[in-house]
This record gives sequence, structure tokens and C-alpha cells, in this order.
Amino acid sequence: MNIDPERVEKGLVALVLTLVDLIRQLMEKQAIRRIENEQLTEAEIERVGNAFFLLNEKIAELKETFDLSDEDLNLNLGPLGDLL
Repeated sequence: MNIDPERVEKGLVALVLTLVDLIRQLMEKQAIRRIENEQLTEAEIERVGNAFFLLNEKIAELKETFDLSDEDLNLNLGPLGDLL
């Protein structure tokens, strides 16, 4: 068995970033629902927006560091289609 540590690391990073991005998307949808239902104050909306902005920047930075594209983070779930 010939295992390339660099490919293993890149694969692991891709999997982790995929999960982080999926959770981010779910959290964004929840935040939008709460904003639309007027459940957040202006300050909370600002903090949520800043948090998502910083998270997106960090994801982009890690994708660049590990030479990953958006397509690399999209898992094919067979008959269910693509994850992201």
C-alpha cells in the first residue's frame, strides 16, 4: 500500500471544509429566518454578518493554502445528488 501523506492531508482538509461549509450554510439560513421574523436586534445582525464574513474568509484562505476548489468540497451522494 502506497499512501501519499500529502494527498491524505488534502483529502482530510477537503472533508473538514465540506462539513464546515455545510454547517455554515445551514446557520446562514437559520439567521436569515430569524432576521425575517424580526428575532434579532440590529447589533446581533451585525455580529452574525461579521462572523459569517470572517468564516468565509478563513474557508477561502484554507482552500487556497491546500489548493482546493469549490468542486473539491462538493461530495457526490449518489442518488441524492451533490451535497453542496
